[in-house]
Amino acid sequence: MGKRPAEDELFVGNMGSIQWEIRSSMQRENSLTMETGLERIAEKARSEPRLRFTSLAHHITRERVWTNLCQIPKRSAPGVDGQTVTEAKERFGEWVDNMLQSVHRQGYRAPDIRRVYIPKPGKQEKRPLGVPCVNDRALQRSTAQVLSAIYETDFLPCSFGGRPERGAHQALATLNEVIAGGKVSWVLEADLKNFFGSLNHEWVLRFVEHRVGDPRLISLIRRWLKAGILEDGAVHPNEEGTPQGGSISVMLSNVYLHYVLDLWFERVVKPRLRGEAYLIRYIDDFVMCFQYREDALRVQAALCKRLGKFGLTLEPTKTKLVEFGRFAQRHATKHGRKRPETIYFLGFTLYCTRNLKGNFKVDTGGEFGDGRKSRALRHFDSRMRMSLRESRRFLIDNLSFHLILQSMDGHVTSIAPNRPDS
Repeated sequence: MGKRPAEDELFVGNMGSIQWEIRSSMQRENSLTMETGLERIAEKARSEPRLRFTSLAHHITRERVWTNLCQIPKRSAPGVDGQTVTEAKERFGEWVDNMLQSVHRQGYRAPDIRRVYIPKPGKQEKRPLGVPCVNDRALQRSTAQVLSAIYETDFLPCSFGGRPERGAHQALATLNEVIAGGKVSWVLEADLKNFFGSLNHEWVLRFVEHRVGDPRLISLIRRWLKAGILEDGAVHPNEEGTPQGGSISVMLSNVYLHYVLDLWFERVVKPRLRGEAYLIRYIDDFVMCFQYREDALRVQAALCKRLGKFGLTLEPTKTKLVEFGRFAQRHATKHGRKRPETIYFLGFTLYCTRNLKGNFKVDTGGEFGDGRKSRALRHFDSRMRMSLRESRRFLIDNLSFHLILQSMDGHVTSIAPNRPDS
């Protein structure tokens, strides 16, 4: 076979077949605390980016499971077993040891997932949501914590959502910084069709195995992927996808798109473009920003082929290329238009405008998509019944978000205040 043309390399890339060396990871040290153990994993992952960790399951301890169980809201819906959070805490000593032993002997049987449907804001269609059993949820959270110690050193700065200190606030602030400060004239809004339901199990495991060589964790993840779906009184096998709702689903989704999208864009695509380009991704919701239209069109065509290789597709009705940015603002003014088209990201409609000094800015203008205002009001009303401690945290979080929106309007310079410990 001859050498693949450069254009084909852009279309397909080669990030899905990386082979990492297999080396033994750290051994268990009983004297270490849970936090110190994860810190050692993180430091090892940071210093040896090609290392596969072959001994991780012992970090999923009784104490870690209990800590994560206590972090699950008391009003969380029960799974197929009907056990509430309070009941799981009361019976903790009855089930935790058997559960951990089954993990170590690779015999853990993931309970079925109860599927419910919740309405999509502002739409008639509904979104499927998986509700795991409470004890399984605590195990998922614990496992995700251990995996996070590794992958937080691998994930790229363009990745947000399901990560510490990298939520929607930071994603919006980064998008604003890129558009306002970079040479951005075109934005590609992308929407992945049925993302959580389309994840290929084989690819998920292959991606995880780049860094995880512990057969107990690989077996555990495989059991979660294959867990049955309880719907309308019948259990259905799950051959692809991961139910949206579990902690492990968010982690696996970020790992999947780290290899499928983030690395491909940064290492394969960007070096082949003529101008500047940026990616901002919040779990499965992402936008790509470009300096030149021809770069944007080229990547858009390549993106479809890249995603198709891994079983993903773009939703054509929700994917569009928009002229957007400070240069687009000048172009629109020359052609007699008030402003360029708007873009939609994380529930906010963003548009180009100018501040009182005539400088370019990205504005939200209080415009929300899909009934976000009414949802926010209902959410705030429900929070009126919180305790003083909960109210304090709620106000800090919302003040932080409010200051980000103000910074996008040009009113303040700081993005968010330092959050005091509760």
